Amino acid sequence: MKKVVNLLLFCTGLFLLSSCGGKNYTQDAKGYAELQSQLQSKFGADAYYTDIHIAYSKSTGNIVSVSETTNPSSLKMNGWIFMQGVWKQNTDITLEIEGGKAEDFMFQLGKEVDLAKVGGMIEASKKKLAEEKKMENTVAEIVAVQMPKSGGQPTIFISLEPKNGGTKFSFFYDSDGNLKNFSY
Repeated sequence: MKKVVNLLLFCTGLFLLSSCGGKNYTQDAKGYAELQSQLQSKFGADAYYTDIHIAYSKSTGNIVSVSETTNPSSLKMNGWIFMQGVWKQNTDITLEIEGGKAEDFMFQLGKEVDLAKVGGMIEASKKKLAEEKKMENTVAEIVAVQMPKSGGQPTIFISLEPKNGGTKFSFFYDSDGNLKNFSY
């Protein structure tokens, strides 16, 4: 009997943990400013990134993955994932750089990339869909901020789709917020 009670307690705890949602950042300038603040708190205001990906699904909420370092010249980075309220390091990354410094292939939050501005890009993308395609109630399923493999300036990719599923719309921006491409 004691084993059954312990098993039931374990299963109940496991269910409660798995059903607890993580932090869901609103898909706008305010929500992404909050995400930037959390990233800077977790990794430091001077951290360097090669990519930040934010995925969203109704069942799990936000999943954030980042590749970051505080010492670019070490050519070592850490891959992290944030899901259901918990950060977990999931990879160690070693960079191979040809022609330039490691920093030339990375960005910093609040400098080359402002996530509040990325949130504004999401808002602009949703507005464009509403005006041009008469698509209301869309959700940013994937947002990716990443450095091109050749270095240069970060690019921002936003994938929107209707809340109930359907056609996916892709938006590509530069880090200044200029729309470079829109497709579906």
